[in-house]
Amino acid sequence: MRISARTQYALGAMLALAASDRPVHAERIAVTQEIPRRFCDNILLQLRRAGLIHSQRGPDGGYWLARPAKEIALADVIRVTEGAEPVIRPFSPAAAPLTEIWSRLRNHENALLNEITLADVIAAEPLTDENGGPVARRSSRGAVAGESV
Repeated sequence: MRISARTQYALGAMLALAASDRPVHAERIAVTQEIPRRFCDNILLQLRRAGLIHSQRGPDGGYWLARPAKEIALADVIRVTEGAEPVIRPFSPAAAPLTEIWSRLRNHENALLNEITLADVIAAEPLTDENGGPVARRSSRGAVAGESV
């Protein structure tokens, strides 16, 4: 699975909102998540139009999640930014068995991304390697966030 920069930024923005107990201004999201400001504005608009976040203008305004973080799966965000999944093109007759393998892989990937919520990622404990350096984050359900499937 390849994740676009847009999707990585959208996930970062959603996690920033999930970690806050009040509305967050776009400028703060852009700075803390290291997203170019205009790109951040476009992503937030896309997420708002999809119904994942709400917004309010003004000094007391900002963006916030439309539902609790435990009800928003990573797959919800990915579907907004990546769009519909392309149909798996059949392999040549010699490699036909790979079609079923790819289909099973995609089903597994979708199931995992539908299971892990923003709340799981926020509650994740950092994993470290044998030298104590960061490796990835493990969710409360045991899945590793950021792991390529």
